[in-house]
Amino acid sequence: MGSYVPSTAPEQQEMLRALGMENVRELYRDVPESMYLNGPLNIPAGKSELEVRRAVTAMAAKNKVYHTILRGAGAYDHYIPSIVKYIPAKEEFLTAYTPYQSEISQGLLQSIFEYQTMICELTGMDVSNASVYDGATAAAEAAALCRDRKRRVTLVSAATHPDVIAAIRTYCYGTGDEMRLVPVKDGVTNFDMLKEMLTAEVASFYVQQPNFYGLLEDADTLGAAVHQAGALYIMGCHPIALAIMKTPRDCGADVAVGEGQPLGLPLGYGGPYLGFMAAAEKLMRRLPGRIVSETMDNEGRRAFVLSLQAREQHIRREKAGSNSCSNEALCALTASVYMAAMGPEGMAEAARQSMAKAHYLAKGLCALPGVSLRYGGDFFHEFLVDMPRTEEVLSALEKKNILGGLPFEGGVLWCATEKVSREALDEAIATVKEVLTR
Repeated sequence: MGSYVPSTAPEQQEMLRALGMENVRELYRDVPESMYLNGPLNIPAGKSELEVRRAVTAMAAKNKVYHTILRGAGAYDHYIPSIVKYIPAKEEFLTAYTPYQSEISQGLLQSIFEYQTMICELTGMDVSNASVYDGATAAAEAAALCRDRKRRVTLVSAATHPDVIAAIRTYCYGTGDEMRLVPVKDGVTNFDMLKEMLTAEVASFYVQQPNFYGLLEDADTLGAAVHQAGALYIMGCHPIALAIMKTPRDCGADVAVGEGQPLGLPLGYGGPYLGFMAAAEKLMRRLPGRIVSETMDNEGRRAFVLSLQAREQHIRREKAGSNSCSNEALCALTASVYMAAMGPEGMAEAARQSMAKAHYLAKGLCALPGVSLRYGGDFFHEFLVDMPRTEEVLSALEKKNILGGLPFEGGVLWCATEKVSREALDEAIATVKEVLTR
């Protein structure tokens, strides 16, 4: 941790004397002698900084780095301002954990409070927790908090990301509850089937907006049907899209969740990522994890406290509504810095450019022989096409340092963000054309 020194050797000896001990070993006197490590570990000798740099650089050189990324499917290559990487790297913040000694960590608590505030502004909801592990976890936790003794079934749109579906199904299996998939029609949730499946045993319905195929769902209509059946409405949201779309609150959502990776977190080979959760006030006490609040100290100064934390998550786990005991504080801080640096208009511009470039790419690809959109609905920045010779196309793109779309059920799921230039899009389209017209 750089210059941080928790305690000096004399201070440690003073603490030991206060405990009536002579050395640190006495702290572990109840540990069986056979468990002690009395010799050094059998590990190779240490390397110099230069040797370590060479070894790590050699490993990094094995990675394939693309200059153009046209793939999303849950992890997105958005531009990250340099300050977003600088501030979270300061050693005062460099921890992923929420402190238990909350009052002495005012800076970290304030960063979480600011994160919660911005998530509420982005989603339109009343309250946000301090984050959870990732977007799939957030969705599964949301489904769990919506269940009660009489309503134990969770409905999930089949147009949801497969990983999110798997996480919700796993949670349901663990608690003995049931998850049912609502079929898809023309790439979006089948509304008639949803109404039919909204029985008295259903606790909630989860829909992803935009959905896995990139299409925009009729969120208002879906939410109205869910509430009419007495169930709760959960929306999984793309945070960049929220900058220009109706908020979950405006669509009638009771809980809004999503993957926070687009908010300043690099692709990072799969993580660490960030799950955001926000809810209506009526569900505040069911939110898993922690909530940081603003208050005043006894001298009238602004202060921050860890105001809500369900202790049964730690000491009565069998009665807990959730076993999510931690959060992604460092990733949440990163998201906060990103949202503050970009501002509402900056995020809206990123969303507009992503949408425009995705539509430009779709138009260019669909002008080629044999390529067509699988679904005709409105989409944000991802779209699924039917395309011949998929493997050849993606291989040709890779040779030009372009990561093409995700192969999916006989087609390709493409994505474009604000980072991709028009020249790069034209190069990708030309490469696909070259393969398909041979």
